[in-house]
This record gives sequence, structure tokens and C-alpha cells, in this order.
Amino acid sequence: MAKPAVDRLERELNGTAKVLRIDVMSRTGLALAQEYGVRAVPTMVVFDGKGQVVYAQAGLPDRAAIREAVRAAAGR
Repeated sequence: MAKPAVDRLERELNGTAKVLRIDVMSRTGLALAQEYGVRAVPTMVVFDGKGQVVYAQAGLPDRAAIREAVRAAAGR
């Protein structure tokens, strides 16, 4: 189950990055999924401060890789 893993990642990133959950069944969520090439749920996407994608991964999140991508995007 992906929800517990995403919940844990959200707690780990608290104060460092925001975790947004997008409902791909909504009109807005579907548009975003299409824009960023989302083909599976969950898909984790990390953006830098300029809004550029610096990391993307489909499936269960690799928490260590995501934390590292967030650190790199934040310049830490």
C-alpha cells in the first residue's frame, strides 16, 4: 500500500518540502497528470524553486532518493 509510505515521507519532509496529493480523477488532477506524463499512481515528482522537475518516480516511493532530490533542489 502506497499511502503509509507517502504519509511517512510527508512527515520526514515536514518543514523542508510540501507534499501535495493530486486526485488524478478530478479535472485539474487529470490535466496535471497529462502535463507531467504520469502513468501510474502513485507518482512522486520533485520540483526545484523555479518549478522545474528535478526528480520523478512512479510506483512506491524510494524515500531515500526523494529526500536526496529535495535536499539537492533546496541547495542543501
